[in-house]
Formats: sequence, C-alpha cells, structure tokens
Amino acid sequence: MCSAITVSLVLFHTPKTQVERILKSVLDSSGVSRFYIIDNSPDDRFRILEERSSIIRYIHNANLGYGAAHNIAIQEAIEENSTYHLVVNPDVYFAPNVLPALAAYMDEHPDVVYMLPKVLYPDGELQYLCKLLPAPSDLIFRRFLPERFSRRRNNRYTLKASGYDSMMNPPCLSGCFMFMRTETLRKYSLFFDERFFMYCEDFDLMRRLHRVGKTLYYPAVSVIHDHARESYKSKKMLIEHIKSAVKYFNKYGWVFDSERSKMNRQILDEVAAGLSAYCKKRG
Repeated sequence: MCSAITVSLVLFHTPKTQVERILKSVLDSSGVSRFYIIDNSPDDRFRILEERSSIIRYIHNANLGYGAAHNIAIQEAIEENSTYHLVVNPDVYFAPNVLPALAAYMDEHPDVVYMLPKVLYPDGELQYLCKLLPAPSDLIFRRFLPERFSRRRNNRYTLKASGYDSMMNPPCLSGCFMFMRTETLRKYSLFFDERFFMYCEDFDLMRRLHRVGKTLYYPAVSVIHDHARESYKSKKMLIEHIKSAVKYFNKYGWVFDSERSKMNRQILDEVAAGLSAYCKKRG
C-alpha cells in the first residue's frame, strides 16, 4: 500500500542550518505528498524554499502560536486526504527509511493513531520522551528540584523502567515528532488547542489521541533531536511554560483527574508486565 504522507514544520527565527537539515530529511523520504512550511517569523526569507520542490507549500503567517500554525497544515492535510500527517520540530532530522517504516506499521495496525520512534541526541544518547500524563508535582519536581532529589520521581514519570527497547502505549509522548493518522484527526476533529500559545499543546493533543486509539513508542527506527531546553535557559520561556501548564491543569484538573489516573495506571501496569515477562525469560 502506498500511503500519502503530509508533513508540517513551523519556523520562528529558525537557524538556516536547522531548516536545511530537516528539509533534506523530508525531501529524501518516499511517500511525502506535501511539505507545509509555516513561517511565523517577521520576514519571509524562507519563501525561496518553494523553488526546491513542488511538494513544498510555504505559508508566511502572523505569529499566532505553535499549535495554531500547525492547525493550518492539519486542516489542509485532511482536505487533501493524506493518509498520515507528521508534525515535526525544526531541530529534528532522520534517515529516509523512517517515514516509510512508520507508515507501513500503521497500514497493518488500524488501531494505532500515533507513533513516536526512538529519539536520540546527536551523540547517540537516548532521550526519555515517553511519559505519564503529568500532575502539577511532576513538572515542579523536574523544573525546580535538584536531580538527586527528583530522580526517582522523574524515572517513574518518564517510564525508564521499561528500558525503552520495546514498543509501548503511553498516554503522553514527545511532540517533537508526531506521526499521526489523518483520518483520526478528521473523524474526531483533533487539532491543537490554540489556547496554548507555546508548550503543553502536545500533551493536550496526545491525551485526546490516546482516548481514541493506541499512541505507540516504536523503537525499531530512530530520529535525531538536537534539543536544547529553552525554558531552562530563558526566564521569558519559563514564564510561557508556566502559563501553558496553568491552562493545561485548569482544563483537566489540578488534583482530581480520574482520566489521568486511569491512563497512567494502564501504562504502569503494561511496563510492569513487560518487566515480569523479561525476568521470567531470563529465568
């Protein structure tokens, strides 16, 4: 089966080296029918990229926020009847086999609505991007407490006990590389909540996707995420992160969140069962 894949990338003062890198990754991948580049920057210097390939659609947009920009592409992808849509960060890059591998797996598993491959730093170190749905204390511990005090809680939150060697179905995965079934987005009207200008929009959309299908971590293929935590370096970005977290917990609940408890218990049980099976196999 030949699946049509659409891809969206949002730029905002993005370095040219990053743009060229992700551009190559997408254009080298088979099956991509449209590559949306939504530029929230004040100038449109990257419009020239449309000359590189007929599949590129460049949109110079007012800076309405990360999720709002991607929603433009998601709506067009739905209208174009693409099979899968990838939301990708500009600091990600990958080999040509990644998108076809994800599409092939989802072709064979219609209950899967989202996939995240293994994500590595440029030096090959694993990024732990499978998570529980966050409680306020999870974000506070990760951001403000020294690592020696928060390690145990962080390990649980990022499901490190799983080993990250096998597939799993967490309710919360990184938004750096969101490979989604477009028909699911259409059927359930799943878009980014535009109340989140920046940060937590991925947590929110992932949660809604997890309600209607499997959201899988798939370590058979990997991507590189040249990631720097901007909210850890910039007071302005930290404030934006806090504002978005407040909106998220106002939406779902600060303390009493039965859906969070249910989804988290399911993945913790899945991880525990996997560990038990592994220990029995080792004998």
